[in-house]
Amino acid sequence: MLQCRSDRPRQEEQLQDSPVLEVLSQRVSCGKLTEPGPSPEQLLQIKRAALRAADHRLLRPWRFLVVEGDARYRLGELFVEAETRRKAELEDKQRDKILAKPLRAPTLIVAVARCRDDPKVPEVEQLLSAGAAVQNMLNAAFALGVGAMWRTGGFAYDDHVRAGLGLGESDRIVGFLYLGTPATALKPALDIDPDDYFSTWP
Repeated sequence: MLQCRSDRPRQEEQLQDSPVLEVLSQRVSCGKLTEPGPSPEQLLQIKRAALRAADHRLLRPWRFLVVEGDARYRLGELFVEAETRRKAELEDKQRDKILAKPLRAPTLIVAVARCRDDPKVPEVEQLLSAGAAVQNMLNAAFALGVGAMWRTGGFAYDDHVRAGLGLGESDRIVGFLYLGTPATALKPALDIDPDDYFSTWP
């Protein structure tokens, strides 16, 4: 259906007031998180947002592990095991620091790209789809007032960690999404000029 030219100014005005666009343009990460984590209702909305990621041929090349409560301690122990395999011995201070990593938020989501052979969808597109799912969760968390931080680090690419999480050899961890209540006020989004990053071709 064609749109009348007279409707466009009103539609543009409505877009300027759109809460969705406000979220997309103002979202920021939060590294300092505390209790409580997202409520079951909030977590469900965050999960649903992940499943709307761009997905060539509907392969759904993502899986997610939710880590809460005591499971965070077990994840920390898995990290220590992985680090011990790389180093013969860990100092107590190093061990404690690694154990504490999953405790930086009440809720973690391990985002996994479950790549498969497909003649039309190369692995890189499936990895990008998994990354898009994480970005959707970040946006949803921000819209819900939930603090969120996307982290990777060496443990995201560690074979021992992947196996300890029950993942297959072709699975790839694209990040650990930390969720909780912001412990400090969120910093405002940086004012970035789109013209610095967009140009007209040719």
